[in-house]
Amino acid sequence: MLYWLTALSDGGDFFNLFRYITFRAGGAFITALIFGFFFGRPLIDVLRRTQGKGQPIRNDGPETHLAKAGTPTMGGLLIVGALVTATLFWARLDNPHVWLVLFVTISFGLIGFADDYAKVSKQNTAGVSGKMRLGLGFAIAALASAWATWFHPPELQYELAFPVFKDALFNLGYLFIPFAMLVIVGSANAVNLTDGLDGLAIMPVMIAASAFAVIAYFVGRVDFSEYLEIHYVPGTGEIAIFVAGLVGGGLGFLWYNAPPAAVFMGDTGSLALGGALGAIAVATKHEIVLAVIGGLFVVEALSVIIQVAYFKRTGKRVFLMAPIHHHYEKKGWSEPQIVIRFWIISLILAIIGLATLKLR
Repeated sequence: MLYWLTALSDGGDFFNLFRYITFRAGGAFITALIFGFFFGRPLIDVLRRTQGKGQPIRNDGPETHLAKAGTPTMGGLLIVGALVTATLFWARLDNPHVWLVLFVTISFGLIGFADDYAKVSKQNTAGVSGKMRLGLGFAIAALASAWATWFHPPELQYELAFPVFKDALFNLGYLFIPFAMLVIVGSANAVNLTDGLDGLAIMPVMIAASAFAVIAYFVGRVDFSEYLEIHYVPGTGEIAIFVAGLVGGGLGFLWYNAPPAAVFMGDTGSLALGGALGAIAVATKHEIVLAVIGGLFVVEALSVIIQVAYFKRTGKRVFLMAPIHHHYEKKGWSEPQIVIRFWIISLILAIIGLATLKLR
């Protein structure tokens, strides 16, 4: 919205700063951060009063989690509220990629909100049925995938791009739509599975999103994309402003989610943020790179798939408990050990993912 102030510029004054994505990204970060700090405590107080017993704790989970009973959930409202506000203030509202990621974020956030509401109102961990969640998720992802494809350059529509092999494109035809749907839904649910310890999900999300802010900025500039020999997707640079809002809102949330957490993100936040990462990857034509940068989420999801499949086949377990962060809890690792080590892994994977921009 504030981009419109450039109409008041003569080309060399203060208003000219609003033309620059970097300046507006900084503004979005500060706006979201202030939003998080300002509304964090009031939101937690409201959630605590309205939810009573807070998020239900699994009886079959690690024993240490029983001490978290009574902690309110739906803290993702703070993150989503901060990033949406910051994006609407600082991004160009005539940019289709901005509306794409906002649509996916808010829509998946609403699915998560319904799930969280069902859990706290019924005081059980069931929530909305898995089939309903997946059905709604795929419907949203179908719209988003078609949307992204429509605004891709003609030479990139329905094409799958590969990292490192810069010139390699594989035409999926109309199969690109279901592929992109899997990326978005898979990302949303992988982040959701990762959100099991205080601070575990939010920092890797911010790290992965920051890496994609760099990618979006480079992909959206013809000069950088030519130098790096990556595919140019006009307009994606504005996604960096959305990500700046996400990081600012995420830090505001982490202030209250740091152990011992005063509030949980809940499915409201994890599904919204995971869906956002998937949508950004599809918009920037870096779907495969998401599997590298978001490798932690991939491992968390695979640990659940492997555990369930192996148990159904043999009646035995591969891991002491899934997702894999619970496995390490059962092995005796403390919660801070797991969280900080997983943060380090996320940072390493993000650096590797960014390195693919120049590797050839």
